[in-house]
Amino acid sequence: MSDVCAGSLCAAMQEKTSRHPCYAADAQHKYARIHLPVAPRCNIQCNYCNRKFDCVNESRPGVTSEVLTPELAKDKFIWVKEKIENLSVVGIAGPGDALADWPLTKATIEAIQAVDSDIIFCLSTNGLLLPDYAPDIVALGLRHVTVTVNTLDAKIGAKIYKFVSYRGQTYVGVAAANLLLANQLEGIEYLVKHGVLVKINIVMIKGLNADGIPAVVKKVKELGVFVTNIMPLIPAPGSAFEQRPQTSMKELNALRNICELDIRQMRHCQQCRADAVGLLKEDRSQEFRMCNSVPACAATKSLTPRIYRIAVTTKHGNLVDQHFGHASQFHIYQGAGREFQLFETRQVEQYCTGMAECDGETEQRRDKIVETLQDCDAILTMRIGYHAKEVFRASGIHIEEYCDTVESGLQYAAGKVAELPLRPASGYK
Repeated sequence: MSDVCAGSLCAAMQEKTSRHPCYAADAQHKYARIHLPVAPRCNIQCNYCNRKFDCVNESRPGVTSEVLTPELAKDKFIWVKEKIENLSVVGIAGPGDALADWPLTKATIEAIQAVDSDIIFCLSTNGLLLPDYAPDIVALGLRHVTVTVNTLDAKIGAKIYKFVSYRGQTYVGVAAANLLLANQLEGIEYLVKHGVLVKINIVMIKGLNADGIPAVVKKVKELGVFVTNIMPLIPAPGSAFEQRPQTSMKELNALRNICELDIRQMRHCQQCRADAVGLLKEDRSQEFRMCNSVPACAATKSLTPRIYRIAVTTKHGNLVDQHFGHASQFHIYQGAGREFQLFETRQVEQYCTGMAECDGETEQRRDKIVETLQDCDAILTMRIGYHAKEVFRASGIHIEEYCDTVESGLQYAAGKVAELPLRPASGYK
């Protein structure tokens, strides 16, 4: 690939990076970016995160006024490009994680590459799935990736991350933090070795990870990272850290000064929304909402198709023919309401094996299943007990009892979820 350089940036990489407002400080006043919110899912729960999908007055990561399909994202890019001539970067930063919804992220990139081969792409990720998708990132020609790495200490990580969901299993505590860090470092190393410029975001949390941030910076420097971006904690209302004090600019810059002895520091980050448009300090996202301005959207009630993830209990894969309590695995489907694809299968400890046991101490197993399915909008099952149903509903997951084919059941459940308000920020959000 022509953009990959050994040892130093080649001319093509230098030119592109000079037009990237996050990677080049001088570019922030000259070039605009667009963040396309096509990846709503997330596979970890950070205690500082509470993402609201329609919060027009907030500017912080994870906030967006719309979630787009890849096709609508391409249309929005074309629209914005016509209006903003200095648009140079397409970023995908969620509103969940770019890799947690990789098929949607990849389809968006390929659609835009087909209409503009010169645009710069940039991904933001927590890094959990980097070992899986780093080769795809390189193959697509992406040369700018941001990874959030908050600590090298698993005990501190256990306090930052509520849980990590990986390959159908939910991890908590030190195990979750160790898994996340190992995958982050493996993925970062691969990207750097294949010519990708990696920027590391670090959320500075007073009294928790601040003292360990210089160690993070030194470690990623060893891996060949391009720049680090130490950001202040934004105590988001509704998050576990909403009562924690916000880091002052004086404290932030003092830490940046220390870390700058090891590696370049980004000092102009705006902690942008997932649908940001324009210059870094002149966000025009509300001006370019698809649901307000694109004629194709005007006649529709649901202006941006929602992507659903639905867990199904099934014995043989074709029918919804299994009781929730008897399921030892859930088939996870993802789609836009009419067409669904099997996303993955997740193993769980069976909730109950008979009426006697179901009346006993099963809360712990039930709560574990709730954690495992937190990224799902609904559960499609033949039968489920009242108490279990109420627990899932309280966690924001819709329950639909159904006895027919999986295909028709998915469409039916999606229709029911579509009648509900957008799910509040919780679990995977």
